[in-house]
Amino acid sequence: MSIDCRQLRVFHAVALTGSFTQAAKQLHVAQPAVSVTVRKLEAYLEVALFHRDERRAKLTDEGRVLFEHADKILHKLDDAELAIQELKGLTRGELRIGIPGMLGSYFFPPVLMGFKDRYPKIRLTIEEAGTRKIQALILSGELDIGVVVTPQVTDDLETQHLVAEEMVACLPKDHPLAKRHAISPEQLLAEDLVVFKPGTYQREFIETLGEQTGHPPRIAFETELITLSKALIRRGFGVGLFIRRVIGPDEDLVAVPLTVPASLNTSMAWRRDAYLTHAERAFLDFVTEQLTTSN
Repeated sequence: MSIDCRQLRVFHAVALTGSFTQAAKQLHVAQPAVSVTVRKLEAYLEVALFHRDERRAKLTDEGRVLFEHADKILHKLDDAELAIQELKGLTRGELRIGIPGMLGSYFFPPVLMGFKDRYPKIRLTIEEAGTRKIQALILSGELDIGVVVTPQVTDDLETQHLVAEEMVACLPKDHPLAKRHAISPEQLLAEDLVVFKPGTYQREFIETLGEQTGHPPRIAFETELITLSKALIRRGFGVGLFIRRVIGPDEDLVAVPLTVPASLNTSMAWRRDAYLTHAERAFLDFVTEQLTTSN
């Protein structure tokens, strides 16, 4: 046998009220049950915890020692229960999210700020990486949720559709192909290219185009920095392939679709066997809400 929380709460209530009867009322139990609980606790500890008389129960020296410890323990338990309840109410918690560079820079900032505004005490940790790495980090438990490219999702992950973004060639405005309505994969691959590092959807898409057309990509620059990529393209050092929103209303850059329509289909993903916390579910619901509102 050992002391359990219920015994401590009964003992604590008797010590505070000085009465077995009042303790029973406070705990919403029968008075005999309170007496039996205290007697069993005294038998286990082999000491008397109260001086009993007809009117009041007073702590013995041993009782006072136990009370000091019981008071601290029960406060810690109350704090623990409160912390859990706050997590359920989303007033506290932590969320680790993996986001690819293009979406992280241009789609997610307002989403993340909106979520933080609604749940200010939820701590967000953002990992920017390619979709392959994000999947690996989710499966290893280092990320809770990640944005992945849908066709590449493994069976170990559960997914929820996010967005489909058109992939377009990014050219300087004075480039010979900039005024075309669309360019072919072969025309794109004939250019010097500014690409992301291996493991990203953009890089794998370009390499797949090269395999399908028999035209290996001519990689001039490899970087994960979108701002640097656009600067290089703007200065004529190469062309790129981005989602359309990355280019945006830029006076020096032009977005040209491919003759073979290309899109980046993304989903929110989490480990299939994982339990979704309240914070994680709230984030998924919030993202869905934002997508519904913007459409």
